[in-house]
Amino acid sequence: MLETLVSQLVDPFRIGLILFLMLTALRTRPTMGLAIPLGVGVVFVAILLPLTTAASAATDNEARFIAIACGIVSNAIILACFVSAWAVWTKARS
Repeated sequence: MLETLVSQLVDPFRIGLILFLMLTALRTRPTMGLAIPLGVGVVFVAILLPLTTAASAATDNEARFIAIACGIVSNAIILACFVSAWAVWTKARS
C-alpha cells in the first residue's frame, strides 16, 4: 500500500490535475467558495484515475478500493502543498 501511495504522490498527471483543480477553484472562489469544490475534486480525481488508466487497472475490487483510498490521501497531500504555497505567495505579495 505504501508503494501505491508513493507512486501516486509522484505521478505528474495527478499533480497536474490537482494543480489545475486548485487554479479553477481559485477563479470560481467568489461564487462557489473553496472547500467544497476542492474536496469534491480531490475525490473525483482519486476515483477517476484508477478506473481509467491502464497502468493502475486492477481486476479485483479490493485493489481498486485501495487505489482510490490511497488516491484520496495522496491528492489531499498534493493539494495541501499547493494551498500552502498559495498562502505563502499571497502573504508575500501583500
